[in-house]
Amino acid sequence: MRTGHYLRGKARAAEVVQTGAVRFADRAEAGRVLARSLAPLRRCGPIVLGLPRGGVPVAAEVAAALHADLDVVVVRKVGAPGHAELAVGAVGERGVTVRLDGVLADLGITWADVAATAERERAAVARRATDLRGDAEPPDLADRVVILVDDGIATGATMAAAVLVVRDRGASGVVVAAPVAPRDTAARLGADAFVCAHTPRRFSAVGQWYADFGEVTDAEVRAALGL
Repeated sequence: MRTGHYLRGKARAAEVVQTGAVRFADRAEAGRVLARSLAPLRRCGPIVLGLPRGGVPVAAEVAAALHADLDVVVVRKVGAPGHAELAVGAVGERGVTVRLDGVLADLGITWADVAATAERERAAVARRATDLRGDAEPPDLADRVVILVDDGIATGATMAAAVLVVRDRGASGVVVAAPVAPRDTAARLGADAFVCAHTPRRFSAVGQWYADFGEVTDAEVRAALGL
């Protein structure tokens, strides 16, 4: 499969390109690995959007290699009651909501059981967007190819929310890129293409695929954005 054909035909199931890497020293190295596979998209004049906070250092490397603009798209996971790390959905800018109905059903709960959590996360999205951009307006995505980047994908809920956000903002094509994700991730995202360095047979957590998976601060994100 040639990387230059990522956006051909808006395929219902996203194309998957796997680079062969297995473990990364840190997020910067992961970004450089992804950038090599994404290089053919440079001629499309894409914009690279990182998911704060961990996705931004990865996205910064991709943007630098592609000579592309860099910004963020703010989304937040909605965690299960008593298990905040287990996503049952996600919320994002522009009022986007993604529900993982299968996970909700497995837990024997409904969205109403997490409605209060979802509203708190929605408020956090608004605060985070202001903290990271200040008074600046989000970039115009109309008719642009958008590359969405995170440091890894687990359930896919937050990335699926990010895809909906950028489509709502007029993106002409959406490519999702992540260093590591489960093998069945692509079909859940709704993107035109999915680029992943490693899709392990057994997946438990994103951090296990990094030697250095330290926390990224808001200050580091603002620095990457030149703010």
